[in-house]
Amino acid sequence: MKAGLHPEAKEATVKCACGATFKTKSNTENIHLEVCSECHSFYTGSQGKAKKTGSVEKFNKKYGFNQDNDKNA
Repeated sequence: MKAGLHPEAKEATVKCACGATFKTKSNTENIHLEVCSECHSFYTGSQGKAKKTGSVEKFNKKYGFNQDNDKNA
C-alpha cells in the first residue's frame, strides 16, 4: 500500500433527528442523520400492520366490496 493515500479513520459521533446517538469510525468527526435504525419503521415495525390493513380496506371501499356482497355471492 502507498503511504499517505488513505484518510485517517477517526471515532465519529452519529446523531439522529430522533435524538439517538452512537459512535462509529469515519473520516469526519460528526455525522447528522434524519432517520436511523431506532426510528425507521422498517426496523421498528411500528407502521407495518396499520398500513397493510388500511390497504385492504381502501381496496374494498374503492371497488364497492363489503360483507353484504360476499354473502350474496
